[in-house]
Amino acid sequence: MTHNPELTPKFHPELTPALEELEAQERRLAFRQFTHDDAWALGSLLVELARERQAPVAIDIHRAGQQLFHAALPGSTPDNDAWIARKRRVVERYGSSSYLVGARFRAKGTTFEESSRLDPDTYAAHGGSFPLTVEGVGVIGAVTVSGLPQLQDHRFVVEALEEFLGKER
Repeated sequence: MTHNPELTPKFHPELTPALEELEAQERRLAFRQFTHDDAWALGSLLVELARERQAPVAIDIHRAGQQLFHAALPGSTPDNDAWIARKRRVVERYGSSSYLVGARFRAKGTTFEESSRLDPDTYAAHGGSFPLTVEGVGVIGAVTVSGLPQLQDHRFVVEALEEFLGKER
């Protein structure tokens, strides 16, 4: 399997996606169903991509409150697991990617930390957690990556979802 590492570029402010693009990603990247086997296959794809790029990430997939997949690659730390939990809670609370939630606050001229009234030790609206949405059902969980700058974490998850769902369709 070949992957394009350029799909996960280094953070550049001029490459920051517009809210409309982030919202379109969430509409487009929905599953027909999401099983334990799907969690394993998606998690394994993320691990493969991360190994190819020597990305020091931790990867997590939760569905309905249950952890279905977790991997910690070389260079990741226990802090990555804490970030995963905080970013995943944002997805669970808002039903949108952690990056989109943060971007919505920034678009209003504020930050999530300043205006959400949520404990920043519990919630982090930083890129890397993406909702697992099932068509006709809604958000049922989250896939989360931590270890890269936030926009790279977000794009890494989106790239894997695009590849995974491209095979499913």
